[in-house]
Amino acid sequence: MVHHAGPHDPQTGPYDPHGDPFLRTRFAVPAPPHTFLRRERLAGHLDGALRTPLTMVNGSAGAGKTLLVADWVAGRPELPVAWLTTDTDGQGAGMFWAYLLQALRTSGVPLPGDIASPADANRVGDALPARLAALLSTRGRPVVLVLDEFDRVTAPEIAAQLDFLLRHSAPGLRLVLVTRTEPLLPLHRYRAAGELTEIRDAELAFTPGEAARLMEAHGLRLSPAAVRGVVERTRGWAAGLRLCALAAEEAPDPELCLKEFEADRSAVADFLLAEVLRRQDDGTQELLLRVSVLDRFGPRLANAVTGRADAEAVLARLHRSNAFVQHVGHGVYRLHPLFAEILRAHMRMRRPGLEPELHRRAAVCLRTAGALPAALGHGAAAADWEFTASALVDDLALGQFFTGPRADILDAMFSGMGPGGGDGPAPELVRAAARLCRGDLAGGAVRLRRARQRTARYDGPAGETDTAAVRMGCALLDALVARLSGAPGRAEDAVREAEALRGLLPAELLDRHPEFFALLLDHLGSARLWAGDFAGARAALSRAAATGPGAPATALPREDALARLALLDVLHGWPGRAERTAREALAETERSGIARPAASGVERLVLAAVAVEREELGQARTLLDAAGESHPALRDPVLEAGRALVAARLHLARGEPGAAWNAVEPGVRADAVSPWARGETALVAAAADLAEGRPQDAAALLPEVPPDQPACAVGAARVLLAAGRPEAAVRLLDRAAVDGHAGPAVTVRAALVRARAADRAGDAPAARRLVARAVTEAHREGLRRPLAEAGSWIRPYLTPAPHRRPTPPRPTGDPPPPVEELSGRERDVLRRLALAMSTEEIAADLYVSVNTVKTHLKNAYRKLSVGRRSEAVRRARELGLL
Repeated sequence: MVHHAGPHDPQTGPYDPHGDPFLRTRFAVPAPPHTFLRRERLAGHLDGALRTPLTMVNGSAGAGKTLLVADWVAGRPELPVAWLTTDTDGQGAGMFWAYLLQALRTSGVPLPGDIASPADANRVGDALPARLAALLSTRGRPVVLVLDEFDRVTAPEIAAQLDFLLRHSAPGLRLVLVTRTEPLLPLHRYRAAGELTEIRDAELAFTPGEAARLMEAHGLRLSPAAVRGVVERTRGWAAGLRLCALAAEEAPDPELCLKEFEADRSAVADFLLAEVLRRQDDGTQELLLRVSVLDRFGPRLANAVTGRADAEAVLARLHRSNAFVQHVGHGVYRLHPLFAEILRAHMRMRRPGLEPELHRRAAVCLRTAGALPAALGHGAAAADWEFTASALVDDLALGQFFTGPRADILDAMFSGMGPGGGDGPAPELVRAAARLCRGDLAGGAVRLRRARQRTARYDGPAGETDTAAVRMGCALLDALVARLSGAPGRAEDAVREAEALRGLLPAELLDRHPEFFALLLDHLGSARLWAGDFAGARAALSRAAATGPGAPATALPREDALARLALLDVLHGWPGRAERTAREALAETERSGIARPAASGVERLVLAAVAVEREELGQARTLLDAAGESHPALRDPVLEAGRALVAARLHLARGEPGAAWNAVEPGVRADAVSPWARGETALVAAAADLAEGRPQDAAALLPEVPPDQPACAVGAARVLLAAGRPEAAVRLLDRAAVDGHAGPAVTVRAALVRARAADRAGDAPAARRLVARAVTEAHREGLRRPLAEAGSWIRPYLTPAPHRRPTPPRPTGDPPPPVEELSGRERDVLRRLALAMSTEEIAADLYVSVNTVKTHLKNAYRKLSVGRRSEAVRRARELGLL
């Protein structure tokens, strides 16, 4: 039974990771020709596929593998069968799994929303095979998944993920591989476990009896000796026998014709050309030669390439006569691969120089039909770079250089375009995009200027309308160059230009490429973020994050925009909110299959900053290292400054002021100065000076710190306090209105600055009240770093104030040592007691039960010879345990 692709799926859409419609022909079960011979011995052997998880039909080209399995499937309509013919065109892991999922959907297997098609054609995360295996393992009746032409799948990654799926989806999956080569799966393990059904080349070979019946299907009645001779010469090769039958059908002496057949490759080529091609009329021969440059083709494309109007009838006739023209369904044909290869070689001999022209015609036809990827492939094969670049730019698809799914394909495709490949603006624009996507800012900017200059020369009578798409492409790359160079004004100009031009382009074109404006808004938001325009950055990034939800092409700009929104939260002191948004960005990469270094890495940078605030320094180091892997076109000043600042704060938390200074000392090269980056860098340097006992040097750096940004104002106030100017520190906090505009990471530090100022002024009650407020807020957010960096003055305020019962006088002299040495976990509990944490809070913080905390407290009290919390904390301090 042939299943057809279903309607639009709201979760995944009907598109593959390249943004193109799925090719329904790849899910069609091939229909055997009328001369097909059912061989019961093979069909019976193939029934083993119902009993073993894995079945492999492995044979040479033309051995009859596909038709065998297709006939077996057709004879068992009760089976739920998903058929997928693999393809070498862009066959990365993401494309493979996207088509596999669509094959399951087409066969009627329902897939939930959390099993979404990958966005990146080249990569897929481990979560997708795991979720699919979990789903299939619950099926009451297994689904049979046939992967035809599996020899085209050569990536070890795909083989490993497929093996994982097969092992973990039992008993809900039966996998049938049709292949010419040994797959990369661990077949030895399946053999040893009796879980593999195999049909190999020797078994696929025709026996003399089967060959005789095949000849009879072609109308040939041969002597037993003639049949044995042809089987011996062809070694039972199905395609060879079929070639013989086709040639002998109309020969005056069929047996003599068959005796002349040789099985080696050159003889097959001669045989095909002489006995298959030559039997056609001149016009049909010319059609076959010309369509040999096409992979799959319908009558319209065949007519365009051949220059005729009757291709539909000719192709149907060739298919009916088994002339190696295969109908793959839905009016689409392809040549037998061996036949096509021989035809191309013959055409190059008979028609030298014709092949590029055929590719050019195919490219024009496919572009008119809206099949951009195929049009680009043929345009590149024709080396017509003016056409190919213009097709990409005019379709508003230039952004695909940066969005992951097609970036590698486009980069490889246009790598053959030399400096003379076209004089128009589009080739220069493509060269600029190729350089920028590899991180070559200088080279990309030079090419972009040339594209601008050539655009001005190519304006037609209609003015900007003729070059609207080219100018839109220039605006997109201008925004990217502005982002990478730290020039926010230029980014604003580029976006204004694009907004003015969008009215000149068809709405359908804009709707087809949501990634264009997603990228543009992401570039604008990051440029504004660098400039310190936090409100404008949040507005642009929020729009970018909401553009094209679920579309594979917009996954990367959505992920980057979410990550930078999380960075904004970090800069405003909201670590909890930043963590949630960063994890949302990570979920976007996992759902869409974006993998490092394709992703931006900013989300891991944000999580590292949050880990520093929580004193999880090992985790922060790991995340910071991971953040170093990012897409070259996203390594802008915001990312570089953020990485340097988080690394510096991690060094400060570890007590390494020199390393902190070294992390920020080189600075970040940019056309414009970022006020927050400059201010945060000055604060890191000031903190390093304070850690090394140079408060006045630290205070001298404060003119670099913008006082109107709450986080920077609090950092400056801490420096003023350390320099002996508590009144100035409090005034600075009042002017910046810190408490009303910032998150807890900022307000906790502000409260501690005010508490320290009150402590120095002798106002202990005010200091205690402010410390209590800071501790409560810090515990709510899991913040430990602000309390740790406050210093030793805070300790007396972390214990309850004395009341009612007077504290008995302590004996003079050194405190007696503990009865026993405290364990590490008991010390952990004591440290949290000193921060006035409740038993429940300590249990949650240490990931243990409340009863376990109580046991550790009881043991600590006994060892310290105390009976109360406050006494335990005081005694631990006296003994130097805290």
